[in-house]
Amino acid sequence: MKLLNQSLKYLSIAILIIVALWSVVFYYSMLHEIKDAADEELENQKRLIIQNTLTDSIIIDKKHFDESLYTIQKVGTNEALAAKDQYFDTTILMQDDDDENPEWEPVRMLTSVFKVENNYYQLNIANPIIEQNDLVKALFWNIVALYLLLILSIILINNIILKKLWMPFYKFLEQLKSYKIENAKPLAISDSNITEFNDLQVAVDQMNQYNLNAYNRQKEFIENVSHELQTPIAIAINKLELLFEDGQLQNHQSEMLAETHKILLRLTKLNKSLLLLSKIDNRQHSELTQVSINKLVHEIKDELDDYISSKNLTINSLKDEPLFKKMDNAHATIMILNILKNAIIHNIENGVIEISIEKNQLIVANTGIPKSLDQDKIFNRFHKGNTSQSNTGLGLSIIKAIANLYALQISYQYRDGKHFFIIKF
Repeated sequence: MKLLNQSLKYLSIAILIIVALWSVVFYYSMLHEIKDAADEELENQKRLIIQNTLTDSIIIDKKHFDESLYTIQKVGTNEALAAKDQYFDTTILMQDDDDENPEWEPVRMLTSVFKVENNYYQLNIANPIIEQNDLVKALFWNIVALYLLLILSIILINNIILKKLWMPFYKFLEQLKSYKIENAKPLAISDSNITEFNDLQVAVDQMNQYNLNAYNRQKEFIENVSHELQTPIAIAINKLELLFEDGQLQNHQSEMLAETHKILLRLTKLNKSLLLLSKIDNRQHSELTQVSINKLVHEIKDELDDYISSKNLTINSLKDEPLFKKMDNAHATIMILNILKNAIIHNIENGVIEISIEKNQLIVANTGIPKSLDQDKIFNRFHKGNTSQSNTGLGLSIIKAIANLYALQISYQYRDGKHFFIIKF
């Protein structure tokens, strides 16, 4: 989720909680104000009614609520002296203009006692108030409207003002996505007066320079080590070959020198493999081109034909659907070469290799030892599935490193007596 949308999500939740809490407080506050206003009106009506009873003796005995919404009943002295003014909520039977029949309506009631000519009377005055259910409903829809208005406003601000404000960051992010350390192109944030963006520019420049220096030092070290190792190994191999050509060696000496010659050849192969792995890990590659996986598989298979024939292997092509990938042609060649050589080296005499090129994946299956390999270690460097001295234990590691470089997925399965290596493009 994008940063702007993520902030909008949390802001919306926060506003919802704040508005919900505020609406509860507002509801009780408004209800309190309504009741206070009703109580003040009841107090005023009380004074007017008491004044009218002094001049109009007819209303002194009014036992039922009518349109005037009050009743007066005579009470005893003891009851009158113990009474106090009381305000409370209740309901009375009323009929409004829009009611066909009388209905129970909520009212605010005042009960008071007054004295006229040595007699005490209880006065009950009702003041209609809005129903709490109606109040809650009205408040709810007003709160919903307010919340939606706030969210729409925030979305508008988010997509116009904040998006423009964050534009230098997004442009800088695009530079980072396409950044390659071997090209050493500087990273620059667009002119901005935002302090955090300027601080980010300084931090990235420092990090970039440090990484570039480390990359160049490592690259130089790898090249120097490779060269320094390769030269004495080549000299040693040459001297051994000269000794073989001399023809004056005894049998046991020839055997020992032959073994040494094999070790030096293996060391040469190991040196080249480690150098290749280091270059891949450092993301060193040539220009990317659209590579035909089908063409590479057929070409490498033809090159390995003698090797395949020496073990009497049978190659079956199950599918040959067009498959292309944009990558360094050298890396693609090494990956296909290693996966096919792995299927040959670890196969059995008169074994089978099955190649299936599908729309989005390459599958190479081979017969071999009749058990599954360790899936946790099979792609580790220097892990060997057999004890062959010629095996460096780096073939599958190189395939894995190339796959990681180009965001490919490589997996291993063992089923039906065959070992399957699957590369998903």
